[in-house]
Amino acid sequence: MKSSAAATDFGQKALHEISCARPTLLRRLALLSVIALVAAGCAHKTYAPQAPAPAPLPQPPASSAPPPVETQPAIPGQYVEEGVASWYGVPFDGHRTSNGEIYDMHAFTAAHRTLPFGSLVRVTNLRNGLQTEVRINDRGPFVANRIIDLSLSAAQAIQMVGPGTAQVRLEVISGPNPTQGFFGVQVGAFANQENAERLRAQLATRYSPVTIAAYDSPNGTFYRVRVGRLPTEDAAHQLADQLHANEQFTTFVVRLD
Repeated sequence: MKSSAAATDFGQKALHEISCARPTLLRRLALLSVIALVAAGCAHKTYAPQAPAPAPLPQPPASSAPPPVETQPAIPGQYVEEGVASWYGVPFDGHRTSNGEIYDMHAFTAAHRTLPFGSLVRVTNLRNGLQTEVRINDRGPFVANRIIDLSLSAAQAIQMVGPGTAQVRLEVISGPNPTQGFFGVQVGAFANQENAERLRAQLATRYSPVTIAAYDSPNGTFYRVRVGRLPTEDAAHQLADQLHANEQFTTFVVRLD
């Protein structure tokens, strides 16, 4: 009986120790469960790979193109020319000029064979001293011994409409330098483009370059045949003399630009 009682006491004591130890054990198990859950959660969390910082965009290099060449302006009084002026109005009014504008005979403009477009020219009628200022926007006159074609209004300003022509002095007062540019020799103008092409082909075997420039005239489009592309007006005059002597052409030196 004693041994049975002792066993009972031992069992009760063991149960008491287990009962006392259970809270601590439960807390440990709970803590381990939390740690396991956290670890499991961390193991399954994904992170998007962080893209590397973009490389800075390269700055565009400075343009390697050379700056535009500025042509020197005309010096007032440096270019002076004397000769015969004529004028033109109807039926040219409303047609396109050589620089692409529409001709207005009431504006103060003029045609000249070699002065740059945009040149401002003072025109003095040497018979009466009257003056006017015109802007060059056309090419001409293509008549021997004439140096400028004035608009109707410009001709009226110096009282030359009635006579039709007048001895004048031209003075460039502003605009591009008249000595800079390219010059050629006009040798013909044709209403038929095929005739112009035929002459161009004929001359191209001996001269280069030979070009054709279309012109909007009151009588339809004309095709002007031009020879050469020379850097000075003097050189163009030498070519004109050669063409006149060798080919018997009536020649006019013209600015090509």
